[in-house]
Amino acid sequence: MPPVKIITDERCAGYFRAGHPENPRRVAATVALLRNQTELSVTWVAPSANVADEAILRAHAPEMLARLEVAEDFDGDTPYHENISQHARASVAAALDALRAARNGENVFSLMRPPGHHATQTKSMGFCYLNNIAIAALEALATGVKRVAVFDFDVHHGNGTEDILLDRANVAFFSVHQVPAYPGTGESNAGKNGFNYPVAPGAARETYRATLARALADLKKFSPDLIAVSAGFDAYVRDPLAEGTLLAEDFHWIGSELRALQIPFFSLLEGGYSKDLPELILAYLKGVAGK
Repeated sequence: MPPVKIITDERCAGYFRAGHPENPRRVAATVALLRNQTELSVTWVAPSANVADEAILRAHAPEMLARLEVAEDFDGDTPYHENISQHARASVAAALDALRAARNGENVFSLMRPPGHHATQTKSMGFCYLNNIAIAALEALATGVKRVAVFDFDVHHGNGTEDILLDRANVAFFSVHQVPAYPGTGESNAGKNGFNYPVAPGAARETYRATLARALADLKKFSPDLIAVSAGFDAYVRDPLAEGTLLAEDFHWIGSELRALQIPFFSLLEGGYSKDLPELILAYLKGVAGK
């Protein structure tokens, strides 16, 4: 069975603000677990050194890049950090590397920070500075992939991804998330290609999983040639930032269901803030790998 390729870089743990939930431990503890476990074959690669502005500017307004250099917080949730522009670009580079790996038939997961799915065309927000998944989806379309689906199972609605991809041809966005919750969007479908599947806070696991299954069934009907996955693990029952009810076995099931579609896909880390995040990611990757 082919290994899972993990794209990561220890430098992405090089920024933090005390008390902020999006912290270096998320990646560092997951790397430690994945290096020490024996259930899954893993290969490790660093992200490419550079990412062209052209790829970023398909998704974002030019002023977004300039704003990353300004030493002011973006909002109450999204602080400025020294060199955050370089960190954000490295996360984008990893997403583009993951795209290329998926097109080559590899199982691949980008274990990087910062996450991206809340960043809109014009604004960094919600712990996110550049929208990694949207940039990768648009890169796929620009480089020969005919139809792309984005599947987002983070407990918070991927408002930025929806904003960037809204009504674009040959791409569709499928998001399963808690409503009400941050950022206060995603209650209903958007435009021609934004498909939202809200789940109530504290909904039974069976209800949450049935909603995920419905979203994946609709995604399959879209007939994509490639799936870009925003992999958020904050619908977990013990995550401090939401009221989800999923267990590790549910994330394994998500990975297995994606694999069963037999469509190339790649996954990027979004949310997930519990101390159990490493175990949740391992469970998901085992599903992806068919274990």
